[in-house]
Amino acid sequence: MAQITFKQDRELDAIVLGRAGVDLYAREANTDIADISGFDKYVGGSAANIAVAINRLGASVGFIGCVADDAFGRYVQSYMEQQGINLDGMMVDASGSRTSVAFTEMKPSDCDVLIYRNNASDLTLKTEQIKSSYIQKSKTLIVTGTALSASPSREATLLAMQYARRVGTLVVLDVDYRPKTWRTDVDASIYYGIAANLSDIVIGNREEFDMMETVLAPGNKSDDETAERFLTGHTQIVIIKAGELGSRVYCQNGHQFEQGIYKVSAKKPFGSGDSFAGALIWTLSHGGSLEQGVSNGSAAAAINVSGTSCTEAMPTKEELELFIAKFEQAER
Repeated sequence: MAQITFKQDRELDAIVLGRAGVDLYAREANTDIADISGFDKYVGGSAANIAVAINRLGASVGFIGCVADDAFGRYVQSYMEQQGINLDGMMVDASGSRTSVAFTEMKPSDCDVLIYRNNASDLTLKTEQIKSSYIQKSKTLIVTGTALSASPSREATLLAMQYARRVGTLVVLDVDYRPKTWRTDVDASIYYGIAANLSDIVIGNREEFDMMETVLAPGNKSDDETAERFLTGHTQIVIIKAGELGSRVYCQNGHQFEQGIYKVSAKKPFGSGDSFAGALIWTLSHGGSLEQGVSNGSAAAAINVSGTSCTEAMPTKEELELFIAKFEQAER
């Protein structure tokens, strides 16, 4: 069994940093965007999704990010407040930026997602808006990697990670790589490498680690070699996700294991990674083992992809436990 230690004398279980926006999901399943009659509106964005995932499981969660001073920005804030998420780190930008919006088809595969991020508000987060005292209130800081894709958000994100290291807050990097938000993979690999070195836990899929190895090990496909490369400095755990093949987990002390998936009938491909990260951190911050955390993360991911949204499809603790119990009973 693998264990990781969190400081327990903290007001918040987690603070998530990154993108909060609006998701518009197709009302009709298995339909192309050209033929969709309308969309249902939800709060989305990787960081907001993770925050809701942890909160829904019963943990106390804070948020660091930025939305626009407009109706969509107020909608995002209102929803997160209603969920009970602490928004002391949420900023509002009045410079003319816009809260990002995603339009999605509802298909289990070959699903088109159109994301509008011209002058995105979340990327206007500034270093002077990052407070060490806020980060010190939390057991963990979870950073979603899109926040690294442009300045001034990039510098604000790295500063938050450095503050977390200084005050003993455990740092998690969820790679969350979006190629279209970066100029080149080389640029991305440089900044992700810096962020990974500041992190205790790094979570990504094989393609995301390929990007991070663009300069250091181009063409490498070996998970073992990837883990060895990133398990240096502060990094204690590397989790490499492989979709339907599950995930491989590596620890700095040499411990490693694999976790399969919980097979379900998926309605969409997105949301699973955010659910995974949320359930993993919820488990670890409440004293569970790494094995339990990865198992819970895989179950939460399965629950989410079988739903018709991201935030609203995040399971509660009771729903997660019931799902795992039914799955295990069916496997006997």
